[in-house]
Amino acid sequence: MTTTDRPAGWRARIRTSRVGTLAVLAVTTVLVMGAAYLVDRPDPDADGVTAVELTGAASGPPPAVGKPAQDFTATTVDGQPVSLSEHKGKPIWLTFGASWCAPCRAEAPDIQAAYDQAKANGVVVIAVYLSEDAKDVRDYAIRLGLDFLHVADPETRIASAYRVMGIPTHYFINRAGELHSIKVGVLNRARMDAALAEISK
Repeated sequence: MTTTDRPAGWRARIRTSRVGTLAVLAVTTVLVMGAAYLVDRPDPDADGVTAVELTGAASGPPPAVGKPAQDFTATTVDGQPVSLSEHKGKPIWLTFGASWCAPCRAEAPDIQAAYDQAKANGVVVIAVYLSEDAKDVRDYAIRLGLDFLHVADPETRIASAYRVMGIPTHYFINRAGELHSIKVGVLNRARMDAALAEISK
């Protein structure tokens, strides 16, 4: 049978098949893009997340809201030992970032301002800097006028324990030492104040 001998409906069937294929591809594309959006922006009010690659080995259970925050011991860039357990009974804001992370630099002044307002309630801020040495972090903190606790995490040991996938990431820990909330991405001042108020109760 030649092309001209084929039934008249064959062209319509091909067109219908092509339209169906295009429709499936379009729906698939929308779903994939939607999934990527949700992964990249886990907090609907967050913005500016920088992906990170962890080199340290994950230890302990992954962080979970309502569960005790995993303790760690480290040394601040000023040479002082620091751990979560020594601050139990106080609200703790554990924030992960880096001086090379533009979104982290952008929110640093607001972190300092929020800390200045909340420290009268006993709030402790511990900033952990991924893949950086103590000197670089200390110089950065001095340059920006940041006076809370700063910890360099050059091998991402602490970040790996907390399963940090992007920075900035914020862990708010209540007075009982339990993880109250996890927020990924840049926070505006209002959201910082609200989170600190919750863990200061």
